[in-house]
Amino acid sequence: MRLSRQFTVFGSALFFVVIISLYLMLDHLQLDHTKNPSSGMDRLQTGQLSVLQDKIDRLERLLAENNEIITNIRDSVINLRESVKDGRRAGETGNFSQGPVELLPSPPLVIPIDSEDCQFSTRPYSKTADGQQMLDVNDLLAFDNPDGGVWKQGFEITYDEHEWDTEPLQVFVVPHSHNDPGWLKTFDDYFRDQTQHILNNMVVKLHEDRRRKIIWSEISYFSKWWDNIDDQKRDAVKKLIERGQLEMATGGWVMPDEANTHYFALIDQLLEGHQWLERHLGVKPKTGWAVDPFGHSPTQAYLLKQAGFSNMLIQRVHYSVKKHFAAQKSLEFFWRQNWDHDASTDILCHMMPFYSYDVPHTCGPDPKVCCQFDFKRLPGGRVSCPWRVPPQAITDNNVQDRARMLLDQYRKKSKLFRSKVVLVPLGDDFRYTEALEWDQQFQNYQKLFDYMNSHPELHVKAQFGTISDYFDALRKATGDGIGSPSLPVVSGDFFTYADRDDHYWSGYYTSRPFYKRLDRILESHLRAAEILYSLALANMRKVGKSNNFPATECYKLLTGARRNLALFQHHDAITGTGKDWVVVDYGTRLFHSILNLKRVIVNSAHWLALKDKQMFNHDASNLFLQMDDVQPAQDAQPRKTVLKIGLNPRSLVIYNPADQARSSVVTVYVNTPHVRVLNTYGQLVRVQVSAVWEDTTQVSKEAYQLSFVAQVPALGLSVYQLSEGAELQTELSQYVVLQQGNELSIKGAEDFHVAKSQVETEPIIIENAHLQLKISPSTGLLERLRLKEDGVEQQIKVEFVWYGTTSKKDKSGAYLFLPGGEATPFSSSRPPVIRVTKGSVFSEVTTTLSHITHTVRLYHIQGVEGQVAEICNSVDIRGEFNREIAMRITSDLNSKDRFFTDLNGFQIQPRRTMAKLPLQANFYPMSSMAYLQDPSFRLSLLSAQSLGASSLRSGQLEVILDRRLNQDDNRGLGQGVLDNKVTANAFRLLLEKTSSTEEPQAEASTPYSFPSLLSHMLYMHLNHPLIPMATGLDTAEVPLSPYAPLESSLPCDVHLVNLRTIQSKDEGGGPSEEAALILHRKGFDCHFSSRNTGLLCSTTRGKLSVDKLFGGLSVRKLTPASLSLLHSQENGQSSSQISLKPMEISTYRLELS
Repeated sequence: MRLSRQFTVFGSALFFVVIISLYLMLDHLQLDHTKNPSSGMDRLQTGQLSVLQDKIDRLERLLAENNEIITNIRDSVINLRESVKDGRRAGETGNFSQGPVELLPSPPLVIPIDSEDCQFSTRPYSKTADGQQMLDVNDLLAFDNPDGGVWKQGFEITYDEHEWDTEPLQVFVVPHSHNDPGWLKTFDDYFRDQTQHILNNMVVKLHEDRRRKIIWSEISYFSKWWDNIDDQKRDAVKKLIERGQLEMATGGWVMPDEANTHYFALIDQLLEGHQWLERHLGVKPKTGWAVDPFGHSPTQAYLLKQAGFSNMLIQRVHYSVKKHFAAQKSLEFFWRQNWDHDASTDILCHMMPFYSYDVPHTCGPDPKVCCQFDFKRLPGGRVSCPWRVPPQAITDNNVQDRARMLLDQYRKKSKLFRSKVVLVPLGDDFRYTEALEWDQQFQNYQKLFDYMNSHPELHVKAQFGTISDYFDALRKATGDGIGSPSLPVVSGDFFTYADRDDHYWSGYYTSRPFYKRLDRILESHLRAAEILYSLALANMRKVGKSNNFPATECYKLLTGARRNLALFQHHDAITGTGKDWVVVDYGTRLFHSILNLKRVIVNSAHWLALKDKQMFNHDASNLFLQMDDVQPAQDAQPRKTVLKIGLNPRSLVIYNPADQARSSVVTVYVNTPHVRVLNTYGQLVRVQVSAVWEDTTQVSKEAYQLSFVAQVPALGLSVYQLSEGAELQTELSQYVVLQQGNELSIKGAEDFHVAKSQVETEPIIIENAHLQLKISPSTGLLERLRLKEDGVEQQIKVEFVWYGTTSKKDKSGAYLFLPGGEATPFSSSRPPVIRVTKGSVFSEVTTTLSHITHTVRLYHIQGVEGQVAEICNSVDIRGEFNREIAMRITSDLNSKDRFFTDLNGFQIQPRRTMAKLPLQANFYPMSSMAYLQDPSFRLSLLSAQSLGASSLRSGQLEVILDRRLNQDDNRGLGQGVLDNKVTANAFRLLLEKTSSTEEPQAEASTPYSFPSLLSHMLYMHLNHPLIPMATGLDTAEVPLSPYAPLESSLPCDVHLVNLRTIQSKDEGGGPSEEAALILHRKGFDCHFSSRNTGLLCSTTRGKLSVDKLFGGLSVRKLTPASLSLLHSQENGQSSSQISLKPMEISTYRLELS
């Protein structure tokens, strides 16, 4: 009786608190109006009735929300009273254990943000004296292409012979072989036919003469070769490394693309390569080597710096930018991040000056001369010089002339730099495959060097070197140390790349978009699997038993997935620029890795969710949990599996991969519309049951879509129960289906209310507590969006457009975007079928056009996902000829020629649409988001896949969704892009009102910008959705409980990039007790509202207490390390507090138990 009374008192108190809150909120709304008289005046002018209407709307909404809260409290009190009265509730609900009644606490109305955390994004920008900002460089350049003579894209270079009298020229010739891990052949075929022979010959030929050197970059190939050689050869390789004859440059798994890649995967491929090198060779690379990625991102520079690198080299930069940098002698510079005010991110960078990294374009400005010193092209070989002057073998008779001819090129090249040290790469794609080529190059060059070095009057010292040999000499010559006065500072990025004329490489930002999406799905699965697996192992250590948990087997699956994801970051993989069968090979690897990671996720979740760990039993052929979707093949869309629901409850374990506790919508397919859902504590959950549409007019009779809002702790698990039964909390979706001028016949929808319409003139409206969307009844596409809190309505119009290709000889292909002019409107070949769905959990409009199925959805949820419109497109252009399809969003925002795209999901790069450039040059990579802004609003498009984006007019944003091109674009691929798939892509559209009078960092001179906290969270939720896993039908007796690994949510601006178990040093390659904890503190803009986000987090000036981080687990050791773990702090002491600067990514060696 006392308990019953307590619950009643508790309920009454909560009711009182809610009423007071409602009063305060209304009072606050009134204050908001008095604070902002100008907006009040504007509204008065349009009539006081509209003001009154707004207030009534607001009051109705607040009352409705309040009603819902009171209903929930009443239900909770009734449920609790019932469970106390007879103790039967837990037993009735099957496999649930009794637990404390604690759903997620209520989120604050406004996120608590420390004022210090807002200062980072609002600091005034000041440029360094000798600094170059790429936005300014692009403004300055004419981007013309005059004939520069022998150096076509440059200028004539002259010198005085006596310039080197006091300080001789130092020449470092750096032999290299660029091995693409897949392009015209698959990775395995290249290895079999070429790469293994290069490496086998390397061991023999470098041992013949200690003066010979070479650099190697791609560890994916090196590790495969290492696995196939004997100990004698391995020892010989180690000797070459010790002697400095062989250097590992960059040492990543691949040489990654820098446009489409996400920083999670860039770190993954670097870690995989570096961990392999440390384990097998004890090598710590210090210099980056990137000769082939199609444009360069400062994100990669930052990651190399964080990994402990001192130097890096880049090559593919727009020819006009190269010429400008050469004229300024700025080709060597300290690359600094846009946001960096203290030079802490500076890394020394060398930009190669000429057209290519092949031999004709690396010895100096004249390719006709340089080609004569590529001795693989000697007469009688398979390759020759296009300039029709062949190389000559070096003899005593010609060595003087040939050496002087080559030295002339070296001297001219050195005139483009500020030091008397010159770098001359010597290599090309898959070079040095045959012993003969090793002899031709090394013997002839050695004769040239010997001649040069033995003639002091030439004032030159020439030798073979590695890339680090070169940088060491350069630092010595220019005065060592960061911020050296003799070298400039450069900030910004090097997109979009053009190698000649108007040939801009903006096509590959979208090519093969199906696989760009699959890449992100694998990333999300890999991160989820890494974290759950590491937590499961730590929990096993804590309880001292693991039963038969398949730890080693799972670790091998993780390693395979890491390597397949890493391989796909290669600059001919994620870019979509490989041969068709190579793309299939990559896709198959991604597909198998996703399947394998699902096994790791369900095994780890099984262990963590079990109340009694003794009951854990691993059965590989019948896993305890099953993921709710199946992808039938590498090139097919995933399909939901239908869960059989009966009278006995079936558990649904839900994992939240986000860093913060979360309320999000979960959707599963079930076999009946009569379903009740209970949460962990036996309380009924509101459910929306929708039809599964097989096509526009056919509803499935086998499956129903079940949607509800799940509450899950940060990085944790919640358990829900599904059982058959009629329930008031379960509501059916209601439908209106319309096609202008056509009476549709809907089949199989007997369970649902479906209205049909032929003529509709009024806009279709869907809305939730935050947003109202108005959709055209004729096109089925969004036209207007209203923010309910402010009553502000904006034109935000979605449309689709086509790009064709030019009629000139050179046409668009896998790499190049060469449109035939401005886009033309897309018009469907048949009137669209528009289906409106309304329900208690979500409402949506799905429009079926001839090439696109387009859905815009609103969630009825108090929190992050309620503030945004979700857009999904399913695109099919398989019947088209030389066409590209784009989604264009047109708004009222006065963004002028400014827009913003992200770089690698890590940072935002301001862009300027330049009329002096062709249309294709104004497209940039968008790997996670793009936005427009004016002083009042910001409109963001968040993306679940990497695509090309632009803003060609003020207020407009467009994204290329897919491209089908019937010809090669003459960049070596030798084919068009004709392997299109039905491709799904997902976006979130967010309109934010600035909450202060000053515009968010929008001055034309400011080279940085930051997303809002809400935008960061939405991106996280979009790319890392909740993962539901169902128990089998025969597992009802196994008690499960929720799992919360963190004491509380991480700070709102801190992201756990990865918790990656490190490989054991023992043979067998299982897991060690250490994990790499990688954290990123995000930069964010405080000018936007953080009200009603539903977030249960705050900001803490980047400080985290280690002891309070993991609930129930103790931190045995936490040691700061470099990004890829190659360098740890000298003392190796364990830290008790983590402190991160804004934008910083840091790695720690972590031991949990």
